[in-house]
Amino acid sequence: MSSRRVAATAAALVALLVAVLLSLAVGARAIAPGTVVDALLHGGGGEDGEVVTQLRLPRTLVGLMAGTALGLAGTALQGITRNPIGDPGVLGISQGASVGVLLAIAFAGVHTLTGYVWFGFVGAAVASVAVYAIAAAGRGGATPVKLALGGAAINALLVSVTTAVLTTKAAALDEFRFWQVGALAGRDADVAARLWPYLLVGTVLVVSVARGLDALALGEDVAKGLGQRVATVRVVGGVGATVLTGAAVAAAGPIAFVGLAVPHIARAVVGSDHRWVLPMAALIGPVMLLVADVVGRIVFPPGEVPAGVMTALIGVPFLVALVRRKAVPA
Repeated sequence: MSSRRVAATAAALVALLVAVLLSLAVGARAIAPGTVVDALLHGGGGEDGEVVTQLRLPRTLVGLMAGTALGLAGTALQGITRNPIGDPGVLGISQGASVGVLLAIAFAGVHTLTGYVWFGFVGAAVASVAVYAIAAAGRGGATPVKLALGGAAINALLVSVTTAVLTTKAAALDEFRFWQVGALAGRDADVAARLWPYLLVGTVLVVSVARGLDALALGEDVAKGLGQRVATVRVVGGVGATVLTGAAVAAAGPIAFVGLAVPHIARAVVGSDHRWVLPMAALIGPVMLLVADVVGRIVFPPGEVPAGVMTALIGVPFLVALVRRKAVPA
């Protein structure tokens, strides 16, 4: 099994390198791979070199980090909630980030992607804290069912807030709609520079509870019997997922289905051990997001279909297949 996992990890690394190369080379202006490599290593001059280093490299870096963050966050949240269709929307994180960005546009006069990051992150954090507080109240503490129900309630509330703000602040509609669709286009080096510290912190938190997630998959009582502090696993994993999702959503918009699909693909490849699932998800996530972004650039030239739209088009059939596979008689 270990040799299979190592081979799968190596294959995922190769796929990631190919996805990065495609992201740098493919678009409205096709650039030869040799020119891409020369621009990266030597800062190759000319228009092609500038396109690679000034436009596509920051976009690719944001895609790498956002895809990694969403893959890790989705894996952690599915483990915490023991919900096979859980994703960063389960705890209201994505919708919280959306409301944070909307409030920044409508009331704080923020109109840059670098500014969105801070507000999106705060919105995600507030939403996840609210969900956990609701779930932790009462008998039994923050159980998976209560977390899911609390997330659904907070999501409904935040959708209402979004509708109310957009109704009263029509001037914010166009700008918010552009961000809401989810895309990597227009992201510059400053966005990438702001994203990586959150990625590092969130990754450390999520990876630190890998064993706890394995135990939790066996049931809460079994996990406690194995010496795991279930509440600590959920809090640390939830905070890590919040940091990862908040930063990724703030930078790239609410990219759909990456956090849902990637954990299932990773488990199908390397099994259920989170010490392998998490690294695999960190590799598959950016592959999915970058490939979706590349396909979106070429499907309707010279225009682009945002990456968030492409991941949804890919994710809907995946979700249907997942539901059909899970829908077996008890």
